[in-house]
Amino acid sequence: MLQITRRSLEERRTRHTRAPLQRKELFLEGSPQVPVYEEELWTAKQRQASSIHEVSYRACFKPQLPAYFIERLSSEGDVVYDPFSGRGTTAVEAALRGRRVIANDISPLSAIFARPRLEMPHVSEVDARLNALDLDQKVRPALDLSMFFHADTERELLNLRAYLNARRRSRSEDCIDRWIRMVATNRLTGHSPGFFSVYTLPPNQAVSAEGQLRINERLEQKPQYRNIRELILKKSIQLQGDVTAADRDRLRRAASHAQFVEGSAASSKAIRDRSVQLTVTSPPFLDVVQYSKDNWLRCWFNGIDAEAIGRRMTMSKTVEEWSTAMRSVLDELFRITKPGGWVAFEVGEVRRAAVKLEEVVAPLGMAAGFDCEAVLINSQQFTKTANIWGVSNNKLGTNSNRIAIFRKPA
Repeated sequence: MLQITRRSLEERRTRHTRAPLQRKELFLEGSPQVPVYEEELWTAKQRQASSIHEVSYRACFKPQLPAYFIERLSSEGDVVYDPFSGRGTTAVEAALRGRRVIANDISPLSAIFARPRLEMPHVSEVDARLNALDLDQKVRPALDLSMFFHADTERELLNLRAYLNARRRSRSEDCIDRWIRMVATNRLTGHSPGFFSVYTLPPNQAVSAEGQLRINERLEQKPQYRNIRELILKKSIQLQGDVTAADRDRLRRAASHAQFVEGSAASSKAIRDRSVQLTVTSPPFLDVVQYSKDNWLRCWFNGIDAEAIGRRMTMSKTVEEWSTAMRSVLDELFRITKPGGWVAFEVGEVRRAAVKLEEVVAPLGMAAGFDCEAVLINSQQFTKTANIWGVSNNKLGTNSNRIAIFRKPA
């Protein structure tokens, strides 16, 4: 296992350049200096991510980020954890690499997106289940969604929602149902004919009903019919497109003992003391993303109270509030991390890089008992994901990953 140490970081050279990592010094008041390294640590071509990752979720990081640390700081069979799991990128990537996984999130949407990709059914099973469903029954909608969906699409969607939620209530939901739920949730709204809706915001950012009416008026558009079954099957084929038999086996083995926890990252009582080798995570950055607002339609489809989730989420408006919340999270991570284990804590870039959260989180981790080995800054060209967020240039977008690397003393 290649571990990250200060010396190995200083000596490391990428496969694509002869230049060493560019070292800076981050001085923390009252603490030793922590080295800062800035470089393109991974690229889109560096182990092309598996197609199974291609589900949309607001503010998710690329699979290359957890892959970089999973490869270097853990071995097969080790436990890899993400306390802010989101769509489950860390969990899925860890499972693909033969690790045991634990994923936590305050929102039930996280497990809805992550778990089905570990216990992946075959496309033929998904096809058979979809064809067995009666999606043509007349259903009286309790919510006006006509600005998003054609009447026939809405009828199919309401029938599918009723079926899935009935299966969950009766505890008869299986891995095929969960897969269909995950794909349907991902396909609800978007900006191409591959989604159930008329043209709207990208799938990781649902607009309000009133906002969609304005979009329809401006574009002079009306919802067209989308075949729910066909689109779910098409996306299922795409998600499993480059998943090998070996990948499928590793995912299913991980699913057999995976833990999906729903609760606060600062109080993960379901996780044993000193059981986690590596945590790779990215917490909410102040109030940059409004998760409940962006996911209201996904929550509706899954019978989840979006407003209740929003009230429970860590959406700090000030650095001081964020620091208090993250200190509690790091205290908990120290409890569950093995001696000699690692935490890669990604804090992105916020408010046009005016707020450097890595300078905030590094001393918090050390106060919790960790050694802060380094801060890594992965600098890359502006990404498609950031353009989806409505930012049109590198200066204004999230153009770097800023990761504090902590190690628990052995």
